[in-house]
Amino acid sequence: MTAASSNTSNPSRCLMIQGCTSDVGKSTLVAGLCRALARQGLSVAPFKPQNMALNSAVTDDGGEIGRAQALQAFAAGVQTSVHMNPVLLKPNSDVGAQVIIQGHSIGNYNALNYHQYKPTAAKAVQDSFQVLQSQYDWILTEGAGSPAEINLRQGDIANMGFAERVDCPVVLVADIDKGGVFAHIIGTLACLSESEQNRIKGFIINKFRGDLSLLQDGLDWLEAKTGKPVLGVLPYLHGLHLDAEDAIDFAAPEKQATSINVIAPLLPHISNHTDFDPLILHPNIHFQWVKHNEAIPSADLIILPGSKNVAFDMQWLKDQGWENHINHHLRYGGKVIGICGGLQMLGKAIHDPHRIESDNLSQQGFGLLDYETTLMKEKVLQKQTGHFMGENAASVAGYEIHCGQTELDMLKPAIQLSDGKVEGGFSQDNQIFVSYLHGIFDQPESLNHLMAWATQNQNHDWFVDDTVHSFDADQQRLSQLDRLADTIESNLDLGKLFKILGVNNDR
Repeated sequence: MTAASSNTSNPSRCLMIQGCTSDVGKSTLVAGLCRALARQGLSVAPFKPQNMALNSAVTDDGGEIGRAQALQAFAAGVQTSVHMNPVLLKPNSDVGAQVIIQGHSIGNYNALNYHQYKPTAAKAVQDSFQVLQSQYDWILTEGAGSPAEINLRQGDIANMGFAERVDCPVVLVADIDKGGVFAHIIGTLACLSESEQNRIKGFIINKFRGDLSLLQDGLDWLEAKTGKPVLGVLPYLHGLHLDAEDAIDFAAPEKQATSINVIAPLLPHISNHTDFDPLILHPNIHFQWVKHNEAIPSADLIILPGSKNVAFDMQWLKDQGWENHINHHLRYGGKVIGICGGLQMLGKAIHDPHRIESDNLSQQGFGLLDYETTLMKEKVLQKQTGHFMGENAASVAGYEIHCGQTELDMLKPAIQLSDGKVEGGFSQDNQIFVSYLHGIFDQPESLNHLMAWATQNQNHDWFVDDTVHSFDADQQRLSQLDRLADTIESNLDLGKLFKILGVNNDR
């Protein structure tokens, strides 16, 4: 990653990608455009004024942003910053969310209270946008949901409200795979004001399958009806796997053979489920999410994920029979990993005196490890590097996002961090590993180290095939982004897009 370039003389060129609905591919398109422009040597940064997601990342300047914006920065080849996502909402109930402003939590708000707070949030959005303008030549901005949400128009900072305020042109994206693509586009335009309609400079149709010639009559009609160009039709990319903004993709990649079976519960308030992407994609691992009311299968390894409401999700696990299943699993030699919230659940108790996540002031954990956790007002936000202790000394990299303070002195120390501190631990019987580090499976060395540990005393050996050494999550991520950028360059009229923005692009 490189730092931002200086841009003190010319204003940044801004383009905003908005969608007719949620899940039309806005995040993916911005990531692909970031990659495509960066490959042309352009200085580009992603920006999302307001995001609602439970997948987040720690930035290079020590804050927290949505995971999608971290991926987009990776695609652009620049360092992450809190200014790329100045407002992040992390739901912890059906009616409330933790509000993150420029990388740091200001507390839990219900919908009404946050609506009253929006003018202050709008100021943060404007300030962050100006910071990026001073550093980058291009800013690719992602909207949230749809600009046609009538009930959310007042004080809008996520879509047209932002675009109007900074005078940013908009491209509208529609998902043809869902059906009704022309109705989605025309209906969205009908819900906008005249100035907002004029702000939309063209359309992109996403996730198309089939013969493009059969769509041409519809495209001609759309351009004649609206007076706006169709900038491209992007094909449905089978097998594209990128860090998800929020939703989980349950389509499992095909694998020839696997060495280890791994399961994890799909918690109601699961956070940072992108931790599991390397396991899902690894050719030697069979990974399975276990959903609500599904039978819990046998496995070599059980992993408890992070959670935005640990007390609620722990009770859900107990109601779903996971406590008995984990005890049975351990009794017969299985291994368990707890990450962040999962770490907290495996202890004796979780205390929440400040009501950070819920109104449960104290709740019993699974009691498998002899420690307790207290949730504090100040959140730990830190990138970490280090290595596993012992003979192997496999390197480790990850990031911490948690309010919990947990003393793990009674465990066997696991990871020596670069700052000299010890992180995580193994149970005395070596069957449980816990860590606050998200992203711990992204590095090949630490992934292999933990999978080798998980298969100890099993009927198979993790190091039976050289392919277990070859999987690298960052390389996989980059190859997927390049595939996406190639598709955009082949199917999107970038020349027309540059012309709309008043750019003479001779690259």
